[in-house]
Amino acid sequence: MCKTLRVSRSGFYAWLCRCESERARENRRLIKVIRVIYDESRGIYGSPRVHRAMQQQSEPCGLNRVARLMRKADLRSKIRRRFRVKTTDSNHCHPIAPDLLDRDFTADGPNQAWVSDITFIKTEEGWLYLAVTMDLFSRKIVGWSMAPTLHAKVVVDALKMAITHRRPEPGLIHHSDRGSQYASEAFTTVLADHGLRASMSRKGNCYDNAAMESFFHTLKTEHVRHVRYRCHAAARASLFDYIESFYNRKRLHSTLGYRSPDEFERACTEAA
Repeated sequence: MCKTLRVSRSGFYAWLCRCESERARENRRLIKVIRVIYDESRGIYGSPRVHRAMQQQSEPCGLNRVARLMRKADLRSKIRRRFRVKTTDSNHCHPIAPDLLDRDFTADGPNQAWVSDITFIKTEEGWLYLAVTMDLFSRKIVGWSMAPTLHAKVVVDALKMAITHRRPEPGLIHHSDRGSQYASEAFTTVLADHGLRASMSRKGNCYDNAAMESFFHTLKTEHVRHVRYRCHAAARASLFDYIESFYNRKRLHSTLGYRSPDEFERACTEAA
């Protein structure tokens, strides 16, 4: 073996008896830390988010070293870029609200501006439609609902959940696309009853609701595409777990300075 590798026998035996270096021992320890963070992220985090999580745990380690150790341990983010979904039917006779956000997806505090949209989840039992409402201040999902049919009730239920949990003051902006569900009398009545102002995207322009498009991209690439749902009940349980247990409470969000929505809101409340 030494002859084939062109090293001396004495050098080989010296290496064999040599103690492990401090650097190597530290790398083994860091890989264990990285693996725990990676597993807790459900295989979603790449090296930037793992590095941020390690900083929050006061683990001194550079980003390049984290990336190198993740490659060594064969830890790769399972996310792959691919996303497009269409659930909007804007060919209806309901009134259309103006775009009050104008692509400004920021807010100075909670319950000032919410955005909503619908996506579909494939199951062996048929499509399951998911309606979601997000608070732009913290990117927290404050309301959601699921149904096997694409009727107005699914978006009404998501809005009612958000109102019940957040109790917003009158004047809050609720932004959505101009689909028939959001323009329906059932939905606009709930908005009016609570003093919420309706806002809608321009026709066929997904960038006018980019925050929600981004969330659905995250949901699909991080979670849905890695799970096979045999029935609606299994999909409901899985989506509930992702939204409430992981996304709102644990997932580090780059827009929030690599904090979770819950952590971001708590920090802002304590600072106030």
